[in-house]
Amino acid sequence: MMNSATRKVAAITGASSGIGSVNADRFAARGYDLILVARRGERLAALSGQLSALYGVEVGVISADLTKEADLVRVAGSLGASSALRVLVNNAGNSRLAPLAETSAAESASMIALNVAALTRLTEAVLPSFLSQKDGLIINIASVLSLHALPVSAVYSGTKGYVLNFSRGLQQEFAGTGVRLQVVLPGTTATELWDLSGIPLALLNKAKVMSAEDMVDAALAGLDNHEDVTLPSVGDPSLWDAYDAARSKLFLATQTGNPHRVTPGPDDSGWSPKRPQ
Repeated sequence: MMNSATRKVAAITGASSGIGSVNADRFAARGYDLILVARRGERLAALSGQLSALYGVEVGVISADLTKEADLVRVAGSLGASSALRVLVNNAGNSRLAPLAETSAAESASMIALNVAALTRLTEAVLPSFLSQKDGLIINIASVLSLHALPVSAVYSGTKGYVLNFSRGLQQEFAGTGVRLQVVLPGTTATELWDLSGIPLALLNKAKVMSAEDMVDAALAGLDNHEDVTLPSVGDPSLWDAYDAARSKLFLATQTGNPHRVTPGPDDSGWSPKRPQ
C-alpha cells in the first residue's frame, strides 16, 4: 500500500467520519503518512485527497467492513505487513442503544464483532512488528460506558468494558517493550454514531455533547502527557485516580478463600452480597 522508508505511518479505523476522520487530520498534521480504513470508500477517497493536499502526506485507503471475516483478514494482513506502521488507532465501532429484548441478534453480533473482535484482531496483527522494533503506539477508543451501563446499553457497555480491560491488561504486558497503549473513554460526542444507534443526536442535551474535534484534541493532549487512560470530558484527574484505587482495593479484598456472608434478612438467604436496588 505504501513504500515509505523514512516516514512513519498511522493506521486509523472508522476513518470516514467523526472521531476517526479527526484523528486522521491530527496525525497527518504531526507528519504521519496514513492508512485509512472504513466501509465508505468514497468518503475515504475524498478525505485522502484533502489530507494529502493540506499536509503533503501519503494516504492509503482500505475500503472494508471489519464485521466481515474476509475484510478483517485482509486489513489485518495489510497492517501486519507494513514495517513503517507505528500507530494504530482502533476507532471503528458501532452502537445500538435499546433494551436487549428490542435488539436483534444480528445487531448484538455486529457490535461484538466490530467493537471487540476486530479491535483485538488488528491489535494482534500489528503487535509483532511493534515489539520487534520496540516502537509502536496503539490508541483504543472505548467509552465512558466502559465504566457504566444504562438500560439501553447492556451490549454496548459490555463491549466497551472489554476494550477498557483488554487495554489495561496490555499496558501491563507492554511495560519495558517500547510499545505504548492509550485507552480513551469519550463522553457524549457529536458523531454520526448517535443517529445510527437509534437515539438521534438532535435529542441530546447540547450542553453535554462534545465536538469530535475537541474530543480528539483532548485525547491527544492526554497522550502527550503520557496518560494511560484518558477521559476527555473529565477535568479532575483525581476522580479517575480515586476510582482506580478503589477498584484495586476491591480486587485485593477478593483474594481470600473465606466466604463472605451478609446477615440474613426476611427475604435473603444470607449467601449473597446486598442485591442491587
